[in-house]
Amino acid sequence: MNKNTSELENKIDYIFNNKELVTKALTHSSYTNDRKMSKNMCNERLEFLGDAVLELLSSDFLYEKYPDKAEGELTKLRASLVSEKPLAAVARQIGLGEFLFLGHGEERTGGRKRDSVTSDAVEALLGAIYLDGGMEKAKTFALKYILNDIENKHMFYDSKTILQELIQKYHKGVLRYDLVKDEGPDHEKNYGVNATIDGKIAGYGEGRTKKAAEQEAAYNAIKSLKK
Repeated sequence: MNKNTSELENKIDYIFNNKELVTKALTHSSYTNDRKMSKNMCNERLEFLGDAVLELLSSDFLYEKYPDKAEGELTKLRASLVSEKPLAAVARQIGLGEFLFLGHGEERTGGRKRDSVTSDAVEALLGAIYLDGGMEKAKTFALKYILNDIENKHMFYDSKTILQELIQKYHKGVLRYDLVKDEGPDHEKNYGVNATIDGKIAGYGEGRTKKAAEQEAAYNAIKSLKK
C-alpha cells in the first residue's frame, strides 16, 4: 500500500506546486496497465527527462570538482553515481518504494524493493522536480541525495577491478568468486557469492544477479583488506 505523497514531499524537503507531477513520478507502468490507463500516465516520460537532467547535473558537478581528471575517469565516476545500484540506494534512503503506485503483479513480486523499479522512480522524481521548480531545485535534490559519498560509491561500482589491483599490488594471491547461494524463483533470484583470496574468504555479497553478488563481495573484501 502506497503512502500519502505529502509524506514524501516532507521527507525530501520539496513541496510540489503541481501535485499531478509527483503522483505521475511515482506511478509505475504496471499500475497504469492494470487499470487500462493511458501509457503517458506512468512515470516513464519523467524518467526519460530525469535521466537527462541527472546526466547534465552530474557531469557539471564532476567537471568542476575534478579539474585534473580526464574524460574517461570522469565518465567512470559519473556512472558510479547515476547507475542503477546507487540510485536504488537513494530510493531506500528516502523510502521511495513505499510511495510507489504499482500493479498487482509488480506488488506481489516485490517491486517496491526492486532496484530497477526504484532507481527509475528516483530519475522520474528528479524529472518532476525539474519541471515543477526548475534546474536549481533539481540540483539541490541531486546534491543532497545523489552527488555525494563519491569515493565510496566509486569503490562499490568498480569494486572487482579495484580488488584485483589491490591483490596484484600487495597480496599476489589468487582471487576467485564462488557461488554459495542460489535461491528463489526466476523473477526474484537471490545469489550469494564469496570472494576468496588463496582459498580464504575475504568478502561475501548477495544480489539479484551473480554479477551484482560478486560486486558486493568484492566491495566487502576491499573494506576488509583496508582494515
